[in-house]
Amino acid sequence: MQSRALFAIVLLAASPQTAPAADEHLNDQQKLGWRLYETSCGICHTRPTLVAGLYGPELNKDTAGGNEEVIRGIITNGTPRMPAFKYTYSPDQIAALAAYVKTLPVGNQALAVPPATRQ
Repeated sequence: MQSRALFAIVLLAASPQTAPAADEHLNDQQKLGWRLYETSCGICHTRPTLVAGLYGPELNKDTAGGNEEVIRGIITNGTPRMPAFKYTYSPDQIAALAAYVKTLPVGNQALAVPPATRQ
C-alpha cells in the first residue's frame, strides 16, 4: 500500500504544471484562449521536455512588445514560420488567444532544472 502512495506522489511531482491554465484568476475569455492555445499553439510554443528546445519563440505578456492588437494580427495572419489562423478561428477566438498570451509570465518556458555541470 505504501508503494502505491509513493508512486502516486512521484507521478504527481513529475507531471508538468500548466500554471496559468489551472489558475482560477483567468477570466472566461482567457480560459477559452488557454484551451485554444493548448490545441493549436502549444505544439510549437511549449517546451515538450525539460531539455528540449522550442520550435517557435516563447510566448508571454511581452510578446510583440506587449501589444495585444499586434498579437491578434500575428495570430490572424501568421508569419513566414507560423500559419495564419484566420480560417481556423473566429475573431473572438483569436482575441481569446491573445488575452491568454498576455497572462503568461516572461520565462514561462525556461528550463525548470539547471543544466548539468561537469565536475
